[in-house]
Amino acid sequence: MARGRAAGDAVAAIGVKRLRYQLVILDFDGTLADSGDWFLSIADDLADRFRFRRVAPDEVEGLRGRTTREVIKHLGIPRWKLPIIARHLHRRLAAETHKIALFDGVSTLLADLRAAGIRIALVTSNAEHNARTILGEDNARHIEQWECGASLFGKAPRFRRVIRRARLPHTAILSIGDETRDLTAARKVGVDGAAVLWGYANRDILTALNPVTAFETPTEVLPFVLGHGA
Repeated sequence: MARGRAAGDAVAAIGVKRLRYQLVILDFDGTLADSGDWFLSIADDLADRFRFRRVAPDEVEGLRGRTTREVIKHLGIPRWKLPIIARHLHRRLAAETHKIALFDGVSTLLADLRAAGIRIALVTSNAEHNARTILGEDNARHIEQWECGASLFGKAPRFRRVIRRARLPHTAILSIGDETRDLTAARKVGVDGAAVLWGYANRDILTALNPVTAFETPTEVLPFVLGHGA
């Protein structure tokens, strides 16, 4: 509650019209949810089931420095298999959501953004049921728009839906994600894209796409959105 009041006081001090952004579009896996270890734990099973190459332990770090398209090509996954793999992942995760935790500071971030009058949308390739379960009711209630089940490279159309419903200028919207495809989607629809450095991709591959900023921790997000940080 004290944090929420502090965020509200910050808005009162600068005035809502002077907010840098009024809507934040958030990614889920790797941005809010720490699901990386879970994905790695089932990677060999997926490779065997869907007949693509396994990832050796010493390859993991190198793949973090590649774009999503490059990783898919490296693994030898044909594009037509991606929706099938995604459906399997959604079903499997639905039975194992208890194994996924949120990153430290995410719950506070969501509460503080809403307390500050910032609207929140979630755009993810994951299923809405999985996202809601992992977030929990208290966190989920802060999210105004849910665009879930996006195809791997289909986030841009989901962003457009969010923007249309929000009725805000593009300059008032910030997308935040941990993968190159998040930044690419933001660029396609004409909104600012920011990167988080606690997710899957490494710093170099993200900063090469020139995000408006790169966040080291969730605590850095609110000041930037409010216009307090460069």
